[in-house]
Amino acid sequence: MIDPRFGHVALGIYAVLLAVGGIMGFVKARSKASLISGVLSAVFAVVALVLAMIGSGFGFPLGLTLALVLFVLFGYRYAIRNRKFMPSGLLAVVSLVMIGVMVVVMDWTP
Repeated sequence: MIDPRFGHVALGIYAVLLAVGGIMGFVKARSKASLISGVLSAVFAVVALVLAMIGSGFGFPLGLTLALVLFVLFGYRYAIRNRKFMPSGLLAVVSLVMIGVMVVVMDWTP
């Protein structure tokens, strides 16, 4: 059986990566959109983490939804728009991994 703490740790790491990515986008390209979307996505990941930690049935599904939305967004940006692995391809891969983690944790969590 998979411990739900695995999902908690994954959501925490995902939140940090999203926030750092948004900050890096702002610092490198002066993109306010990157900063806002990165921090907002990180906030949603933290909300999902907190809900999952308190035992709410909405925590992991919220994390899964966030990862799905970001996978589609960054996958589209990588595959169709610019074909640059950084940052779109990397975030698409990280989001795909998170989708897998959330599905496995949700499947095994009572």
